[in-house]
Amino acid sequence: MVDETDNALVQAIRNAAYLMQGAARDYDPLIDLVGDARFVLLGEASHGTHEFYDARAQITKRLIEEKGFNAIAIEADWPDAYRINRYVRAAGIDSNSRDALKDFKRFPTWMWRNLDVLAFVEWLRRFNDNREEQSKTGLYGLDLYSMYSSMDAVLRYLEKVDPEAAARARYRYSCFDHFAEDPQAYGYAASFDLSSSCEQEALGQALELQKQAIAYAGQDGRVESDEFFFAQQNARLVKNAEQYYRSMFRGRVESWNNRDRHMAQTLEALVDYLSTEQKDAKVVVWAHNSHVGDARATEMGELGELNLGQLVRERYGRDALLVGFTTYQGAVIATSDWDMPPQQKRVSPALKNSIERVFHQTEIARFLLLLRDDAPLRAALNRPLLERAIGVIYRSETERQSHYFHVNLGEQFDAIVHFDDTGPVEPIGYIKAEGRDMAETFPTGI
Repeated sequence: MVDETDNALVQAIRNAAYLMQGAARDYDPLIDLVGDARFVLLGEASHGTHEFYDARAQITKRLIEEKGFNAIAIEADWPDAYRINRYVRAAGIDSNSRDALKDFKRFPTWMWRNLDVLAFVEWLRRFNDNREEQSKTGLYGLDLYSMYSSMDAVLRYLEKVDPEAAARARYRYSCFDHFAEDPQAYGYAASFDLSSSCEQEALGQALELQKQAIAYAGQDGRVESDEFFFAQQNARLVKNAEQYYRSMFRGRVESWNNRDRHMAQTLEALVDYLSTEQKDAKVVVWAHNSHVGDARATEMGELGELNLGQLVRERYGRDALLVGFTTYQGAVIATSDWDMPPQQKRVSPALKNSIERVFHQTEIARFLLLLRDDAPLRAALNRPLLERAIGVIYRSETERQSHYFHVNLGEQFDAIVHFDDTGPVEPIGYIKAEGRDMAETFPTGI
């Protein structure tokens, strides 16, 4: 553990830190570290901090312009994010980026409906407008909470290309009709009564679409190919979401692992698809630190949890770069309870024995740390430290219990971006979240 007098660690960090002044060149060392890597996973310590969103946007722009990255995959539902993908590729019906964000209706709406995301989407559309179709950069969702809207998307696609297949899909998906589009109610019933399970129906539909890949995706044109991939991924999502919601009532570890495995599978499917269109798929991921940092270096791993960062690192090794973001104090957009309107909340100064407190002691307002190839620094950090994690819910009255877990920072990330004092994102209006779906990450909402 670290205490207030552990000056050796503070000095080691101070010596290794790259000071940041708010300019794009602040990230030169990080871009150099990326090298020829094909996956850069950019985290965040909360779902409502402006500096994290802004920094990820700045880094991502440079990765697209300088390193040829051609996809952004975000911790959002597949159909919601795909509307943005169509817009930035000039293939959708939306005339502006604000409209393209309108499908983010599920709590927390502000996580992606905020001004930082809006500005990035506008930039990406302008960038793509000057590119040939095959070299445009897309934006995709990794998450699996959209079970019912994904069913609708599969049906709409099949009704257009194969009405008989649509009828079969409608029959399979009618298994879920008894639960009034409430996935938690389905999961509860199916976990205790196997006769209520729709597992075989969801699996059967995903397999049928897979078998029809050549027939459906073989139509002329990139748009038709994209539409089939969109439908196929929605069918895969329904299958995985069905499993996820059943596992919710069997414990956090199983449901968490199902969710992050789905994210990894979605990323793999995206890479495979893009690789058929372009020589190399290179993907930037935006997700919470708890998904991006290697779970094996945290108490999450000790409890049996895995995560996206671990799975990507296990498969791709140094071809993947994991970047964490931290803050000592400031303000954040969050709520006190699930499905409540967003509020601006003060973030308490970080606790003793936390990495954020150590970073604060350096007295550097903003800095970048490169951990991957700095053996002495990683050795200095080779100890259990607390790390803060704020999701969409922040409860300062239960700060330690709700928002901290132990990590070995030198193994968790390849690089860290620290902002000592941070401010909130600015939501685009406020839309009451639709549905009653409650994430298994309640009450923190990570």
